[in-house]
Amino acid sequence: MEKVMTYRFSIAGLTRDLPLCKVSDDTYIAAFICFGDAELTEACASEMLKLVPREDYDYILTAEAKGIPLGHEMARQAGMRKHFVARKSIKTYMPDPISVDDESITTKGLQKLYLGRDDADLIKGKRILIVDDVISTGGSLRAMEALVEIAGGTVAGKVAAIAEGDASGRTDIKFIDHLPLFDADGNPK
Repeated sequence: MEKVMTYRFSIAGLTRDLPLCKVSDDTYIAAFICFGDAELTEACASEMLKLVPREDYDYILTAEAKGIPLGHEMARQAGMRKHFVARKSIKTYMPDPISVDDESITTKGLQKLYLGRDDADLIKGKRILIVDDVISTGGSLRAMEALVEIAGGTVAGKVAAIAEGDASGRTDIKFIDHLPLFDADGNPK
């Protein structure tokens, strides 16, 4: 069995060994996953909430799937009773959904993000904080921004736990920390 390469990473006062995952022949990413790690989710959500004043937004929006635990925990810690999840498929409970195209470094091919009309109606005229776990190419953020615009809301800010690779140079999003991209030997690029 091949040994899995890892990268030791500290964020929000916690340290984790992140597995390196191949995205192309010469590029690997460190897989930052909050699913199943309540301690990491709670700590990152707390730090992300410090990046944007609560009075600056009405609701939080995140994308399915890896952003869900962070968006939920941020809403819980902020005392919010409602937050939104842009879904990757239409669900039977979503009336008259709106959609936009989404391209992500961790998902092969073009996908879509959807919001039910009921959620879109609640977003109309409201200030929305867009939340993601990792910003890399910015594809998912652009898709969530487009959903907010179609719904008639205003993007009040964008936050992520991590900016990956060149995304760490972006000034339009706030993040806790950054991760490099890696070569095939596991060395930071």
